[in-house]
Amino acid sequence: MAYNIDLSGRVAFITGASSGLGAQFAKTLASAGAAVVLASRRLDKLKDLRAEIEGQGGDAHAIELDVTDIDSIKSAVAHAETEVGSIDILVNNSGVSTTQRLQDVSPDDYDYVFDTNVKGAFFVAQEVGKRMLARSKGAAPGTFTGGRIVNIASMAGLRVLPQIGVYCMSKAAVVQMTRAMALEWGRFGINVNAICPGYIDTEINHQHWHTEQGKKLVQMLPRKRVGQAKDLDAVLVMLCSDQSHFINGAVISADDGFGV
Repeated sequence: MAYNIDLSGRVAFITGASSGLGAQFAKTLASAGAAVVLASRRLDKLKDLRAEIEGQGGDAHAIELDVTDIDSIKSAVAHAETEVGSIDILVNNSGVSTTQRLQDVSPDDYDYVFDTNVKGAFFVAQEVGKRMLARSKGAAPGTFTGGRIVNIASMAGLRVLPQIGVYCMSKAAVVQMTRAMALEWGRFGINVNAICPGYIDTEINHQHWHTEQGKKLVQMLPRKRVGQAKDLDAVLVMLCSDQSHFINGAVISADDGFGV
């Protein structure tokens, strides 16, 4: 007998969905049966991804979103719920980084990272969370309430790495944000958890692994390899499912043992 997780009837909102992990998350949740709302600034990329998902029989919708703009957040979430229905799952994935030593970080560099990774992530979760809370408080008995929020942090939020110190700081904030939301919202059936990926091969960094510096980094990893975006599929689907009802406030490392 096979074990199956079915997300049919659920609406999942994925930020940073135009490429990398976000695109993979969207395809994975659509394959599990969810209607996926693809959100990012690059609407042209979202349309291509929507066509790919629909071509495989999935249900996808593209919405422009700039997580550094509060009005854009409010508009995108409202648009999603009007077009697709109440959001049951949020995958809070948007993120950016810079590579530099701490003494070289400018106020603009700092704001660039924190405005997206911390402030943006918080207010996206807040906007979706408020709607989940309202449904939980006012729902008729027996109807589905609550929801699932998965914040994409990083193993860099648990282990400091050189030359990306501000990024590490921002992802550590996402970890604590996750725990705070889990504490306050858990009683309403809203489970908030975080995934901390290790080094993952995506189109953005793919060439780096073939450089001398990239090869040296790979040799530092416990099993001398980088992960693939699909390596996060199982933990993501589990955290988004009803079966994760007893998992709240968890910070799950998916880094092939790098943080051990």
